[in-house]
Amino acid sequence: MSDSLVIIPTYNEKENVENIIRAVFSLDKSFHVLIVDDGSPDGTAQIVRELQAQFSRRLFLEERTGKLGLGTAYIHGFKWALERNYEYIFEMDADFSHNPKDLLRLYAAAGESGVGMSVGSRYVRGGKVENWPFDRIFISYGASLYVRMITWMPVKDPTAGFVCYRREVLERLDFDKIRFIGYAFQIEMKFATRSLGYKIQEVPITFTDRVEGISKMSKGIVKEAVYGVIKMKWRSFSGNYERENREGQILNEKV
Repeated sequence: MSDSLVIIPTYNEKENVENIIRAVFSLDKSFHVLIVDDGSPDGTAQIVRELQAQFSRRLFLEERTGKLGLGTAYIHGFKWALERNYEYIFEMDADFSHNPKDLLRLYAAAGESGVGMSVGSRYVRGGKVENWPFDRIFISYGASLYVRMITWMPVKDPTAGFVCYRREVLERLDFDKIRFIGYAFQIEMKFATRSLGYKIQEVPITFTDRVEGISKMSKGIVKEAVYGVIKMKWRSFSGNYERENREGQILNEKV
């Protein structure tokens, strides 16, 4: 039994899914992998089912009907993980923009320092981005500055999607209060973690743009992030955000 679960949401990732699974299982530490597939019409889930015969009790698949959003896929995975005995729960993309070898560094950061969350960061010293055009780097870095300015979070890469959570953080979060499902989901999860009093440690990584498959970024996702951050901060100013999470924590403790 592993103490660590890597959640990988997929939608049309047939070019990448087998390779990313094998890369995770090739690491020196034992990780389990949960693929949350949103009804990929390209046969992604079928590839995973075939691999399950080889990676019995290490590779798991949850299939959903339709493209329901990144945030809901991760929350589905979080709930699945909490029903089992995993102490460290990871988020990672399927397209190799996140290097699977960095899972070991995120694990070490969360385990040794006792922080609530460790983040694979592009924008701390030692972190970088490869194969991105200048305009996308400008937008991404600008978004990070915007989020930090609005939320006051001391996280240099608040939109990062390569994350390790300690189990206790997810146990205390009320997932029903997480409002965003796209780009802003990553921001809100960090904001919620900070609201509960946990520290976040950033680990420098090299983020590499996907080689295979098609990016899922859209104007709607970016719009959600721009306006969502303001709404999220307003809720915290009014006391609603922290109160909602505290109420969710008390409810979870009673269950």
